[in-house]
Amino acid sequence: MTTTYIVRTEDRPGVLTRVTEVFRRRAFNIESLTVGHTETPGVSRMTIVVDTDEDAARRMEAHLYKLVNVLHVDTVTEQPSVFRDLAMIKVAATAETRSQIMQLVEVFRARVIDVSPASMVIEITGTEDKIDGFVEVLRPFTVLEMARTGRLAMRRGFVEAAQDATDEVAA
Repeated sequence: MTTTYIVRTEDRPGVLTRVTEVFRRRAFNIESLTVGHTETPGVSRMTIVVDTDEDAARRMEAHLYKLVNVLHVDTVTEQPSVFRDLAMIKVAATAETRSQIMQLVEVFRARVIDVSPASMVIEITGTEDKIDGFVEVLRPFTVLEMARTGRLAMRRGFVEAAQDATDEVAA
């Protein structure tokens, strides 16, 4: 079972290392990890995806809370949430193939963010399956380079617990 955690932490040097060390010590492979700033200065947000069973997921959440810089942990796997990935894909494009690639971009609701005489860079957001499907239809045109963010997650609606943890840092 894939488990998705949203972890809010203090934005300090070494916090990412300490969080990932918790997973490493327990022999969990992190399938996806995204980290960035939040709406609150001094708070970072990590979205971590691991393959684990329900019991181990609960234990992992408890271990994360033991870290001093962790403010809040939310396991959103079973919660009503929105999940998205982002990918930038550079594909070879000639004058003859450019229009075909543009049609695929429209079908997948992606967008072209850079064009050169020999290639195009395309940005796409969506589920992992959508991005995987888009990459597969682009393969005949030769995918030159690809960068993916990994999963981002956000619970639907208003969540007081995450806001309370953020308020603690602001105070």
